[in-house]
Amino acid sequence: MSQNKLSDKKLKAIKWAENTVNIVKTDKRPYVKCRDSRPITDLKNMLETSAELYGDNIAFLQKYNRNEPYTPIKYHQVLSDVNALGTALISRGMKDRRIAVIGENCYQWAISYLASACGTGVIVPLDKELNAEELKNQIIRAEVSCVLFDSKHEDTFRQIKAGDDTPLSLLVSFGSAEEKENVIELSQLIDEGNRLLDSGSREFVDAEIDNEAMGILLFTSGTTGKAKGVMLSHKNIVTELMVAPTIFDLTQEDRYLSILPLHHTYECTCSFLMALYKGSSVAFCEGLKYITKNLQEVKPTMMLGVPALYEKLYSTIWKNIRKQGKEKLLRRMIRINNAAKKVGLDMSKMLFKQILNVFGGRMKTMICGGAAINPEILDGIRDFGINALQGYGLTECAPMGAFNPQDCPDSSSVGVPFPGLQIKMINPNDEGIGEICVKGDHVMLGYYQMPEETAKVLDSDGWFHTGDLGYIDERGYTFLTGRQKNVIITKNGKNVYPEELEYQLSNISFIEESYVFGQDLDSGNDITIVASVIIDKDAAGEILGTGFTDDDLKKLVWKEVDAINADAPFYRKIKKIIIRKSPFIKNTSQKIIRFAPDNKLEI
Repeated sequence: MSQNKLSDKKLKAIKWAENTVNIVKTDKRPYVKCRDSRPITDLKNMLETSAELYGDNIAFLQKYNRNEPYTPIKYHQVLSDVNALGTALISRGMKDRRIAVIGENCYQWAISYLASACGTGVIVPLDKELNAEELKNQIIRAEVSCVLFDSKHEDTFRQIKAGDDTPLSLLVSFGSAEEKENVIELSQLIDEGNRLLDSGSREFVDAEIDNEAMGILLFTSGTTGKAKGVMLSHKNIVTELMVAPTIFDLTQEDRYLSILPLHHTYECTCSFLMALYKGSSVAFCEGLKYITKNLQEVKPTMMLGVPALYEKLYSTIWKNIRKQGKEKLLRRMIRINNAAKKVGLDMSKMLFKQILNVFGGRMKTMICGGAAINPEILDGIRDFGINALQGYGLTECAPMGAFNPQDCPDSSSVGVPFPGLQIKMINPNDEGIGEICVKGDHVMLGYYQMPEETAKVLDSDGWFHTGDLGYIDERGYTFLTGRQKNVIITKNGKNVYPEELEYQLSNISFIEESYVFGQDLDSGNDITIVASVIIDKDAAGEILGTGFTDDDLKKLVWKEVDAINADAPFYRKIKKIIIRKSPFIKNTSQKIIRFAPDNKLEI
């Protein structure tokens, strides 16, 4: 399409993208070393230009059956499938509708996301760990008309649609063993779309994306209807694609192993979409128990993970080394290599070949996010010759707020802001610790249908108030010192919102008050969810009768808590109960003070 035929909105988007790339090129900070970003206006533009630039490159590696080898899928095939699927979705009435996708990481998930977002409507990624009730709630809240899902979720969505109290009108399965009424196969839709394209249909292919409108709707959590829906635009996402791979190197030769769930912006933006932008490839892991096997098959160079994953990998390596009686030898080799690195000589590939082969032999970068990690783990992985880098982000920032430069990382820090993006601290205390605020074109549009909640975190100057506490040192590196928000973050990077569990506990007749918090396990490997409750003994007596004991009371509480846990993902289950005898410590507004140490005691 010629320049004079482009809409004013498209011309504005092109100018904005070119300006973003210019900001990258003119950033004078020494760690901004990769300045070859190309301007992209939206995800559709990204996919089309990547297919043009990297058409014969492998975009995805997918296993369609457990015992088969990986199937490579090239960039030109991805674009073809996305165009066909999007065309078919529009032909079935999905233009400008909300379209959900749910399932394990796979090629079908990826093209469902792209076809929905790149010219059809708004994509709504759903958490595959949610139960049927929570999924139905989000379908209703987001006004979803179509869901694309894997076989595990087929019955759930058939039942939801059959209930006739949701806006669902189209169900699409990634693939199932048998034909079922009212469910169409994804492959059938692609065939249908190709026929429409052959007959001249252009509505999807020629669709113009408004890169400032909501294009992605993500729910941050999923119980009791209280989850926030984060509204992201194409501009939010492609901002990160253009500015992030500037302080770390990503090339056509790189390959990600995709492990974390794609419905999270961390994996979605930083692995799936980032790889497509740079001409790299993504191999979908078959599941956590197959990581070792898949690493050998895929031989990736990049991987995103959460602290629990890296801590497990690192401890397993040292455990095996000790079994072999080689701990002192390995530590000596590390000291020698670290000394050699200071004079420009890196012998990692030779000295640590056996360890590097565990990761497939080509791993160069491991990225950690989602929760805090012990800096010694990152430094220890780096000792083996793999660059372990930590970042900081939130769904509201699509998700990256800061990241460690590859050539000068600080494992105690979450890194520096990318070109054109800003971080500041407000209301610092005497130690210089304040609330972290973030600003830039990556910051969300707001919370869906929650203007009051949006106003709490987005100020009039465009700063997003994260609720996290930290400071910035003289080099510009950001350090986290705590979390102002109440969210409990497990070692696996899962968010647990205590208010949601407290809401469920409040529905139990004999529970007067409750306070939910996270408590470190003695092993230090994870966080356990604790519920401290105050009992209305009169109400409990109506159930237990007179003369009940503390043991009777605890069994009664556990019976109700078990019912709550039954429908909750494992990370959100309440695993410890405290029956509190004393009132909670409260503020003047009679709200429980969450960080008062005494409120966590069994008193």
